Amino acid sequence: MSDVSYYTKEGLENLKEEVRLLETVERPKISQQIAEARDKGDLSENAEYDAAKEAQGLLELRISKLKNTLANARLIDDSNIDNSKVFILSKVTIKNVKNSMQMTYTLVAENEANLKDKKISVDSPIGKGLLGKSKGDIADVETPAGIIQFEIVEISR
Repeated sequence: MSDVSYYTKEGLENLKEEVRLLETVERPKISQQIAEARDKGDLSENAEYDAAKEAQGLLELRISKLKNTLANARLIDDSNIDNSKVFILSKVTIKNVKNSMQMTYTLVAENEANLKDKKISVDSPIGKGLLGKSKGDIADVETPAGIIQFEIVEISR
């Protein structure tokens, strides 16, 4: 099984920055908390010390997982993306056929999806329905509420 994850340049930089912050800011904070709790005496009944040690363990686990993700991260080359069809990194304007509501989303890898930033995963129901479609095509997207039809209005990068 492959742990390879695909990232945009921005997504990869955000991941690196998160690791840097955890290592240079959060790690020293927790070390300081452990030192302060240790100075309070008997460690066998020191709840502050136990909590700080647990937080340290969780932080180190998070750093380890992020570094593993970084080691297996691959940068998506967007220079050769064809705008005639919907692919990963395509910015797609779609129109709900039923109510004519228009939305614009960028299709990204699962690990960069963020609805607030209008980035949806290619593995989401909408993403899967849009992949490979051209401008003017109708995409049938299966949702829990039934099939919703979206017309591809525009594809850009």
